[in-house]
Amino acid sequence: MTETLDGLRLSPLTDEDLELLLLVRHFELKLLELYGRGDLNGTTHTCLGQEYVPVALRSLLGPADHVFSNHRGHGHYLARFRDPHGLLAEIMGREGAVCGGVGGSQHIHRDRYMSTGVQGESMPVAAGVALHLKRSEPGALACVHIGDGTWGEGAVYEALNLAALWRLPLLVVVENNGIAQSTPTASQMAGTVADRAAAFGIPHRLVLSTDVNEIRLSLEREIARVREGQPLVVEFVTHRLGPHSKGDDIRPAEVVRAARDNDWYARYAHDHPEHFYRLDGVVKAEVEAVAGEVAARPLSRWEGPCA
Repeated sequence: MTETLDGLRLSPLTDEDLELLLLVRHFELKLLELYGRGDLNGTTHTCLGQEYVPVALRSLLGPADHVFSNHRGHGHYLARFRDPHGLLAEIMGREGAVCGGVGGSQHIHRDRYMSTGVQGESMPVAAGVALHLKRSEPGALACVHIGDGTWGEGAVYEALNLAALWRLPLLVVVENNGIAQSTPTASQMAGTVADRAAAFGIPHRLVLSTDVNEIRLSLEREIARVREGQPLVVEFVTHRLGPHSKGDDIRPAEVVRAARDNDWYARYAHDHPEHFYRLDGVVKAEVEAVAGEVAARPLSRWEGPCA
């Protein structure tokens, strides 16, 4: 990347990457709009501001790899399948839902992808899957997404212990947005993620960039080593633009302002306006069309297990 007056200039993206980033952004904004109008029930946790993480990892993961997501997982799912219709149908409880409408926003299972709203639950499951992959499908890995708040769960450390002992192909992606629900990370976690990984002899990689191309280049070799049996913790220092859930943001204004100042969306629009504006409106219209089509579907019916 090159320097500009307001910081680092983001590198130009392919149409495919930018379209996917914009798809996740506008999908999440549409969800908040639908909840705000009372068209959806329950809760949801958007990944606004963090969309670049799964998009950057997308090309580093293959179809044989397992992906374990968390409560803030819409971007993980869309980066994996690019299926806004199925995901929105799941959240709205309409026909064509990924899991028959019973999983909702947080609990999705499809092929080698699973998300859960239970903090830390995916870590030991991912370690077990990584053990299976090591024995039966060498070269495949298990990728598990967790947040900074999940380091308060004992299951994380049990999984890291086994991953180190058994040299499991386990990739732990930490999306550290600096706040666990409504508690700043600095107020609830002593030490660092790096030190906690080091306690088990597991390498740690800190990612400060929001540049998709730069992230891929920096992680390519290390993820290749994960496939050989070297577990890895990759910590993304990121920002959560939206609330924890759909309307419970109690952060000070300056914290929210700092998140917006570091948002990839506005930065890319500034750095590459022609590319950004050629696609932004198109993708937004696509999401609007998806929402209208899915909302018009009949309610889903539970007829068996998830895909």
